[in-house]
Amino acid sequence: MTLPPDAAPAVPDRLYGRRRGHPLRQRQQTLLDVTLPRLALDPADPLGSFPVRPRELWLEVGFGGGEHALEQIAKHPEAGLIAAEVFENGICSLLTRLVPEGGEATAPLPPNLRLWTEDARRLLRALPEGSLSRLFLMFPDPWPKARHAKRRFVHPSILPVLQRALRPGGEWRIATDDPTYQDWVAEVMGAQDVFERVSLDEQRPEGWPPTRYEAKALREGRHPRYWIWRRR
Repeated sequence: MTLPPDAAPAVPDRLYGRRRGHPLRQRQQTLLDVTLPRLALDPADPLGSFPVRPRELWLEVGFGGGEHALEQIAKHPEAGLIAAEVFENGICSLLTRLVPEGGEATAPLPPNLRLWTEDARRLLRALPEGSLSRLFLMFPDPWPKARHAKRRFVHPSILPVLQRALRPGGEWRIATDDPTYQDWVAEVMGAQDVFERVSLDEQRPEGWPPTRYEAKALREGRHPRYWIWRRR
């Protein structure tokens, strides 16, 4: 894919969103200090980071509270899922579901889950070429103001990065309820030739686990859209 030099400024490796919301409780801090390192990922050898080498590698960018990620690993034990999130309260929400209080250091953890708590774009650049077979972007921060468009994950300059990280035939799933972001996805993806559109649905398709953000959107009368794109 060739882009005009002034059409796609590089997406900065800078996080604009929050890393922390309300102050962490002691249990949450223990989860970050003790449990999180047990799910560490080596970007240079992602498949080797799992105790049982998975048949394929998936990545969720921004897992929120972790509902989607946990359902995916439960239903697809053959796939190793990297769940990426920088918001500490969201990370703690997922970890709380995984281990009981008192079991932070010893409770069994899902063998097909690893966490990444830095910018997902750094991870995508570090992964071996063609290592991913599926990528999830579920209800990302829309950054609705035009001057903030460069902060959106869907961006012309990220497409070559995804082209390198996803294997040919790999799948990119995108869901958003924000009208501005919906138009932005249509514009950005309509101007590229790296991915072909497989489907666009107005109702959540079968096999897409629900999330709290989807539920909130539906309660407030917004209408999500769900895309599947395939890496050529």
